[in-house]
Amino acid sequence: MTTTNIFATSVFFKLVIGGNDLGAFHTCSGLGAEVELEQYAEGGNNGFAWQLPGRITWTNITLTRPVTADTSKIARWLNEIIQRVEPKDGEIVALRPDLGRIIGWQVQGIVPVRWQGPSFDPANSEAAVETLEIAHAGLLPS
Repeated sequence: MTTTNIFATSVFFKLVIGGNDLGAFHTCSGLGAEVELEQYAEGGNNGFAWQLPGRITWTNITLTRPVTADTSKIARWLNEIIQRVEPKDGEIVALRPDLGRIIGWQVQGIVPVRWQGPSFDPANSEAAVETLEIAHAGLLPS
């Protein structure tokens, strides 16, 4: 039996926070966690130190995309958040170019950290890009 691996070559990332579909992004970075380790040196044992796991910290997630009609969705969402910042659960889904699902993550307790709008420079021919950075309390596969 032959198996074929299908790799994602052009991926889009759909972001939904608290039921608000914020559209598709072209890049997504920061999906990760780090476990703090405490070293404990046992008396009389000089060969190693115990590595005791502690807290888990979750890295901020940064998503970017060219400015599209979905940019207004972020503006509306941020306007709601300005009134009262309240952590909301959401989901990030990696999609193939045909919009078929590759994998998804449930993101718990999302709060916005930073939104960077586009810079418009007529001397520069690059696409106008926006960036959204979010903090969260954990990831689960969905």
